[in-house]
Amino acid sequence: MKMLTFSSFFNRFGTVLFFFFLIPFSGVSQQINRGAQVFDLNCANCHNFKEDGIGPQLGGLKGIVDKKYLLDFINDPKALIDANVARAQDKYKKFKSYMPSFSHLDPKDLQDVIAYILEKPSPKNPDKKEKLALENPIREGIQFSGETIHLKKVVKFPLTYTPQVNTRINKMTFHPISKERIISDLQGKIYILDEKNQLSEYVDISKHFPNFTNKPGFATGLGSFAFHPLFAQNKLFYTTHTEPEIKGPSDFTYGDSLRVKLQWIITEWTLDSPSTKELSGKSREVMRVNVIDQVHGMQEITFNPYAKLGDPDFGLLYIGLGDGGALEQRRGFIPNNSEHAWGKVLRIDPLGRNSQNGKYGIPASNPFVGKKGLDEVFAQGFRNPNRISWLKDGRIIVSNIGQRHIESLYLLKAGKNYGWPLREGTFAIDSTMSTNTVFPLPKNDAKMGYTYPIAQFDHDEGNAMMGGFEYTGKAIPSLQGKYIFGEIVRGRIFYIPISDIKEGTQTRIRELKLQLDGLPVTLKELVKANKVDLRFGQDAQGEIYIITKTDGMLYQIVPSLQ
Repeated sequence: MKMLTFSSFFNRFGTVLFFFFLIPFSGVSQQINRGAQVFDLNCANCHNFKEDGIGPQLGGLKGIVDKKYLLDFINDPKALIDANVARAQDKYKKFKSYMPSFSHLDPKDLQDVIAYILEKPSPKNPDKKEKLALENPIREGIQFSGETIHLKKVVKFPLTYTPQVNTRINKMTFHPISKERIISDLQGKIYILDEKNQLSEYVDISKHFPNFTNKPGFATGLGSFAFHPLFAQNKLFYTTHTEPEIKGPSDFTYGDSLRVKLQWIITEWTLDSPSTKELSGKSREVMRVNVIDQVHGMQEITFNPYAKLGDPDFGLLYIGLGDGGALEQRRGFIPNNSEHAWGKVLRIDPLGRNSQNGKYGIPASNPFVGKKGLDEVFAQGFRNPNRISWLKDGRIIVSNIGQRHIESLYLLKAGKNYGWPLREGTFAIDSTMSTNTVFPLPKNDAKMGYTYPIAQFDHDEGNAMMGGFEYTGKAIPSLQGKYIFGEIVRGRIFYIPISDIKEGTQTRIRELKLQLDGLPVTLKELVKANKVDLRFGQDAQGEIYIITKTDGMLYQIVPSLQ
């Protein structure tokens, strides 16, 4: 028999063997790619592979945890924590919150994302300085004030289904003419709630915009809304919403080489009638903003409710725009720049037309007009300025959701820099290191020009700040003179006395306990979930409402006899 040389063997069988060995490697590669897509859609909001975020970094798990643990944890993290599984318990103690279950994911998607995670290497070891970071920056806890507020159930909102939650109720204010309560759902619906607590649909903006998206979750969809102060005359109403990737030319971009995950759009509606119970009319786009990730987007638009016609602030729209998740994507230069829109509170005149896109006005009193910086910027240095509200004395409070340690409230003033991403609350971040570590302020800090919170707490007390309102109602005199706010995940309710607020000092925070039907309760008990997703609303009489977004319940704070 003639012997085959290696050359003739390869010529005859090499191609077959090449494809034989290539097939499994190609299959693995495809699985990793699919897993990366699943991770980006469902996990990247809280996790990365370089440093801890809302949850732990996930690099270097191969050989440390097995696939079954990851599968079980993703399906039901609470079960593993409650069962005292050591690793699950350790992460719960460190991050002080439950990860939501992702059991709704397709089993194949779960296998793909686990394969992707296990391929990621460990990040570099921390250096000596990082080991000196403050693990518990604020040691003093928030104490109970001795005061109890009483809740009254108002309405449960209809389901607007997503795989994880039933409703996404997000913001409440009131109609400027009828004084009826107006409440929005991130899924796209805005409701009217009448004096008999009957709901009707004002508008579903998802039907008006073919590119409207509420996926991925985490604050995408219908972000905010606001009535113009002259609504009764000009019939102008404003909304914000998200669209995927690049669906239109953006007014604010950060470089062609960086991805665009979403776009935030401000729309102006001119209604056919200001008293209509269903929004009808024409719309025009005012502003479009690219964001690098799905988180920390355009959380708030609002007008000064106390400004009168002729006042310098009358009719100017304040826009709370977060950093767009830039820091989680290692793009800290995006918010840390006065010539960029992200990580800022913007202020525009929607009736003007002297902006670069010709669709809105630039107030001449904005602090960067004629100087280095973006003309639209009113103040900078925020990670996620999720709520903006006014005190009766004219001062403005902004709530800011922090990164790894600090949740904070600020007095908003023109031209101020509140520090992010080089400061978190009253602590320093070293931009050359992990942004999840904080340090005491440097000795020369006064020269840096940063403005610090009027109140703050760390993650021993709660995981995300939710801004509220000064109580201006008459039903509960004990709440007058207090700014009411809270903590999103656990649903704790706090206040600070307005008379104690002073820039440059941290006002002592006190907690309010809750009762429903005469019995002590917590919002976590009422929601029956690991995340309350707390929001606040206020009606035309100044009474305050509490929204638990997870289950779509609206409560009113009432006198104890109701």
